[in-house]
Amino acid sequence: MPQPIETRRHSAAHVMAAAVKRLFPEAKLGVGPVIENGFYYDIDISRPVTNDDVKAITKEMRKILKENPAFTRMDISLDEAIKLFQDLGQTYKVELLNDLKTKGTTKVSAEEAQDVDPQNVGMVSIYRTGEFTDLCRGPHVTEAKEIGDGWKLTKIAGVYWRGKDTNPQMQRIYGLCFDTAAELEAYEVMMAEAEKRDHRKLGKELGLFVFSELVGPGLPLWTPRGTTVRELLNDFVWQLRKPYGYERVTIPHITKKDLYETSGHWAKYAEDLFKIKTREDHLYAMKPMNCPHHTQIYASEQRSYRQLPIRYAETTMVYRDEQSGELSGLSRVLSITQDDAHVFCRVSQVRDEAEKVWDIIQRFYNAFGFTLTPRFSRRDMAKPEKYQGSAEDWDKAEASLKGMLEEKKINWVDGPGEAAFYGPKIDFMAKDSIGRTWQVATIQLDFTQPKNLDVFCINEAGEREQVVMIHCAIMGSIERFMSVLIEHYAGAFPLWLSPVQVMILPVADRHNDFAFALAKELKERGLRVEVDDSTESVGKKIRNAEKGKAPRMLVVGDKEMEGGPLTVRVRGEADQKSLPKEAFIAECLKMVEEKAT
Repeated sequence: MPQPIETRRHSAAHVMAAAVKRLFPEAKLGVGPVIENGFYYDIDISRPVTNDDVKAITKEMRKILKENPAFTRMDISLDEAIKLFQDLGQTYKVELLNDLKTKGTTKVSAEEAQDVDPQNVGMVSIYRTGEFTDLCRGPHVTEAKEIGDGWKLTKIAGVYWRGKDTNPQMQRIYGLCFDTAAELEAYEVMMAEAEKRDHRKLGKELGLFVFSELVGPGLPLWTPRGTTVRELLNDFVWQLRKPYGYERVTIPHITKKDLYETSGHWAKYAEDLFKIKTREDHLYAMKPMNCPHHTQIYASEQRSYRQLPIRYAETTMVYRDEQSGELSGLSRVLSITQDDAHVFCRVSQVRDEAEKVWDIIQRFYNAFGFTLTPRFSRRDMAKPEKYQGSAEDWDKAEASLKGMLEEKKINWVDGPGEAAFYGPKIDFMAKDSIGRTWQVATIQLDFTQPKNLDVFCINEAGEREQVVMIHCAIMGSIERFMSVLIEHYAGAFPLWLSPVQVMILPVADRHNDFAFALAKELKERGLRVEVDDSTESVGKKIRNAEKGKAPRMLVVGDKEMEGGPLTVRVRGEADQKSLPKEAFIAECLKMVEEKAT
């Protein structure tokens, strides 16, 4: 039976490190974890790694795979391991081992985590692959040939050791690894298409957002066109929420440290917070999430069980101090706009409220043609220390969500270890137009924050009853959702969502006044219109409008000025058609109302 793909990816990282050591005997190695679709290894060869180096490493890896060395595990004491890696000159490994010895973990980031086995404290495992030795918990393949031929080294990036800019800089070599060479080839074809759709490139070309060196990385600035799309998306979410009784609230962007200490977030996320010290020496934080603030609106007055559920919604920015090397276009930013909502309800109401959120999510994503697969994101039972709250509350919350999934009789995936620290959730995975999967909306149950922040209602017996909080973001992060949506559509938004719905193209200068008068009329009827009154030829204007992804183009000349039907071009179609003005307007407004794709 073949080894799991994650195991083969991990082993491929070791083979790459072994190849590096053969070619560069003085190389020092950092960490080499499995990541989505592949692996990487951080190395230090005292100079930047070149593309020629990567070719040589690839050739050496093939040689090692042909030799087919075994992966042999040995358990040794921490002190033995420290001496072994000191003798090998692997200073980064020695640093990790010293952390294991003094702190019980190497954890700086989740990818680097190499905790001591609680059943075997004081011991670590090493793996030997031929003459190469590495510190690793495994698991690995038995023999190198089990990795197969579905792998490839792909790119190089400069990184700081353990993500800190005060540490030495290393080179990170990335690789892909799949079950077969055919799967690798299919993935590369998909990624070539994804490169054409890159939201960073299209966002700039379509004038949706910009970044400024003066403002800083990870802080997008939205143009009028980009803001139009954001607001349309946000309005759509509100249209879906409003019939279910959600009410809008507004909170400040900073808070005293006390709120996050009480909620439990400070202990978990203190390093990820932007902190503000006032002139009176008080410590505040820029909010990284909204839920603790919303609890304080709920808790501002005593609530009867008859008032529940209470549903708050707010679209607002939160701020997280991400490492600069992890920032990427709109996918990973410092200022995150959440279409956030929190439902305060009784345990008996959880199922009904979760069903309502599910309905909103389904209707929202159906409008864009996404296929959704729910993931049951639950505890990692082997690591109870990662989660707050009682086991009894977790059992109830997980049973409620799992029961809902099972009753729907749909395909869903299990996600052990994917829960938030305060409760389990259902994450929705969306497949886009080129087959990539993205985590999008979420329904999260939370017994912990209501308990920490003393959020309750008065029940039928006149007693205080702990309430449950349901976190329910539809887009999650508008920035990240926009990045997914731009790439899903390759920038060609449907007419209802396009920032410019109609581009009017006058044939000659004498047609400009008519074009602007027509634009004014269409705007008054509710359409978003621009006029290209440049001196370019009409053919060039059409090409520019197509490049700008305008869904509809109106070419206006003498015939149109004299009251004839409009000449309409539809994005992506070679043929044009004639429509009376009223018919054209009615057709567009109907598509907007139906959110036609």
